[in-house]
Amino acid sequence: MNKKIFFIFLFAFLIRLIALNQSLWLDEAVTANVVKNLDFFEILTKFSPTDFHPPLYYLFMKLWTNIFGYGEVVLRFPSIIFSLLTGYFVYKIASLFHGFIAGMLATVFFLFNPLIVYYSQEARMYMMATFFLTTAIYFFLKLVIASEAKQSQKKGIATSHLAGLAMTMAFLTFYGSVFLIIPMLIYLIYKKKYSHFIVLFVIFIVSLLLIFPLFYQQFINSKIALANVANWSLVLGKANIKNLLLIPIKFSIGRISFEPKWLYWGIAGGWTAFILFQISNIKYQNHILKFKSLNIFYFLLTFPLVLGFIVSFWTPLLQYFRFLYLIPIMAILLAKKNTTVYRYTVVIGFTVFSFIYLLNLQFHREDWKSLVKALPKNMPVYMITSSSDSVKYYNKNILINELKDSRIKESEKEIIVIPYTADIYGFDYQKILLEKNYRLADKKTFRGLELEFFILNN
Repeated sequence: MNKKIFFIFLFAFLIRLIALNQSLWLDEAVTANVVKNLDFFEILTKFSPTDFHPPLYYLFMKLWTNIFGYGEVVLRFPSIIFSLLTGYFVYKIASLFHGFIAGMLATVFFLFNPLIVYYSQEARMYMMATFFLTTAIYFFLKLVIASEAKQSQKKGIATSHLAGLAMTMAFLTFYGSVFLIIPMLIYLIYKKKYSHFIVLFVIFIVSLLLIFPLFYQQFINSKIALANVANWSLVLGKANIKNLLLIPIKFSIGRISFEPKWLYWGIAGGWTAFILFQISNIKYQNHILKFKSLNIFYFLLTFPLVLGFIVSFWTPLLQYFRFLYLIPIMAILLAKKNTTVYRYTVVIGFTVFSFIYLLNLQFHREDWKSLVKALPKNMPVYMITSSSDSVKYYNKNILINELKDSRIKESEKEIIVIPYTADIYGFDYQKILLEKNYRLADKKTFRGLELEFFILNN
């Protein structure tokens, strides 16, 4: 491996170790508790039907944690590995079409993208899915090139099988992968590569049929959740202009926000406009990659967003992190424009925003670790129990009472309320507690969280 590439990956790895032991937030704690408390069969039969994701990531994490344990760093380390492996395939794709310099730049633009840095430290399935989809793109593009060059059919079939396998693994990791799989299949039809299309389509359909009973049960459960949880659709991401615009903004600036808002939107909007302008200003000459007047990379970047936006009118899912797998494509497009000023501007911008997240506690995840440590002993704790995985991860002995039931005993003169997700459920717990003659005596805040102390009036 070239020394420059080696040091790029080394530096990318090292910065991912910064603040890696920050507190797990809710979804990460769900991952931790599932793999810690259930065996492989129970993950498939007990947990997955109640979840909204395919089981492959959890099965992988069960194997991983059986070997290495359940600490915060251990749980997040696979995402680091998958992000670096994705960077390798970004390098391979960009180098394949535009040479070493473009490959190196694309790798830098991907590995130091602030949103990628953030999710490289998240114990969830998004980086794993991004890795499989980027791998699929690599073999898919090799398949197109081999077909255009009329290389041996045997080699083409082998490449199509590898592309199909990567697509399948991505879909079994994250259902949203289908939004990138579909345009790849469409492109093969346009190019009249019907034999390759049939191979990939059959592989994908087989994987879909295998998981369809589970997917159907999860789909029914999601509809029930949308009907019963007042603001659940806001969490999932409704089809609106705000959620659509947040995707390029977060792709460019990452998960940071600050006051005053006019300054944040000015910086975020200006930087995003710069990135989008650089992408839209690129001209490609390689005839193999053209989809009529549209470059295949542009097609793969925009089609999933259009499809996701349309689907979100029926099933809300328009959240930027669900399209994380598009950032490798964005990095490849950015790498083609290679003036010195432009290179340094993008690299410095992405790196600065990444370090703003890494080095500032205010941008880190919810601080459940500190909250749980601050819980007094022998005081009843009330919260939405379905959102209590983080508390259970940091102290499995704490008894959590269901806040929604409001079954507070008269003997409980003092209680603690963790109001986390109460607004999502549309539950006005304060009104109910006031009716029961409780008053708010004290409040403690942690990063993204609150503890409320209520006392029963005499």
